[in-house]
Amino acid sequence: MAETKLYEILGVSKTASDNEIKKAYYKLAKEYHPDKNPAAGDKFKEISFAYEVLSNAEKRETYDRYGLQGLKDGMKGGDFDDMFGGLFGGLFGGMGGPFGFGGGGSMRRGRRKGEDTYHPLKVTLEDLYNGKTAKLQLSKTVICTKCNGLGGKPGSTQKCRVCHGRGVKVTLRQLGPGMVQQMQTVCPDCHGEGEQISDKDKCKECKGKKVTNQSKILEVHVDKGMRDGQKIPFRGEGDQLPDIDAGDVIIVLQQKEHETFSREGEDLFCTHNLSLTEALCGFQFTLKHLDGRDLLIKHPQGNVIHPGAIRCVKEEGMPRYRNPFEKGNLYIKFDVTFPPQNFATEDQLKKLENLLPPRPVVKIPTGEDIEEVNLVEYDETRGGSRGRGEAYDEDDEDHHGGPRVQCAHQ
Repeated sequence: MAETKLYEILGVSKTASDNEIKKAYYKLAKEYHPDKNPAAGDKFKEISFAYEVLSNAEKRETYDRYGLQGLKDGMKGGDFDDMFGGLFGGLFGGMGGPFGFGGGGSMRRGRRKGEDTYHPLKVTLEDLYNGKTAKLQLSKTVICTKCNGLGGKPGSTQKCRVCHGRGVKVTLRQLGPGMVQQMQTVCPDCHGEGEQISDKDKCKECKGKKVTNQSKILEVHVDKGMRDGQKIPFRGEGDQLPDIDAGDVIIVLQQKEHETFSREGEDLFCTHNLSLTEALCGFQFTLKHLDGRDLLIKHPQGNVIHPGAIRCVKEEGMPRYRNPFEKGNLYIKFDVTFPPQNFATEDQLKKLENLLPPRPVVKIPTGEDIEEVNLVEYDETRGGSRGRGEAYDEDDEDHHGGPRVQCAHQ
């Protein structure tokens, strides 16, 4: 009898969809999370382990076929204990944990599995923060229901006379005296299947191909905290072929670039521009978060913000995947815009200087060797794209040619 212990822990049936399993896990995890229910530590471990297995297509398939013992036998050496025993605090206790599995059992080889199909799904950073449900319409092949995948009438299939049932055709090509090249190609008569059906016996629905095309709408649940490149599997939803288990449809998330935030792990990063007055005298501004909230950011007077300074807003980053009650941090980098040229009169500048820290004392030497020069802006367009060091090296080698980097004329 097939085991159903993990399904019972989550309170779902064995035929539950991925979405039903996720909803059940989030509901139970919220109820038994150690932060909210410290006495339910073991229960939370059971829930987490059950979801770890049932949310993974391959592990769930192994569990459905062979139970927990088969899950353990399918992993080499101590991988099972390392992955589950260590992760959940040695929950199994050497095969005698709360799940009570033990005894014999081994993995058996099943039918060959078809190839997995990958489909990209573009999502925004808001989708990954708040979660989202998207519907994708896909086209796949399914076993013909009219002929049950036979391609024609029962008994009408015959071995291909050209390839003798091998599915490939071998031809010899003379390259020269005593030199022969053997070429192997897919049999053109049976298209590599090794068998044929006469036209009169072919199924009218699939025309002997054994499969037909079908449109399928998949409901993709993007959970909070998922990441760019993360895969969401739909087991058994791939193309169907006779005598082969259908592969999986795997949705690959592709995050679009965000105009305000960037993400690293569970942390969010953004840049905010301040005026010089705000950097020196304090500021406040609002920042629109990914869930629509306006965060009021304040900074007190007297606490100077330098250009490039970074400040942190704790627990306002991305939610953690599978534990959305916890969040990373939000980091804000500040750029400072200085005022334009001649922004104040001479008297105003003197008053401003009296408010600012005093200038550093500069000792100017005396004598004939001192010469006063003018400082002008550097013209990047006339200086070219070469580096500063390269320009200096050329100037040293060619003393008569003059400096290569030019300054703008006032």
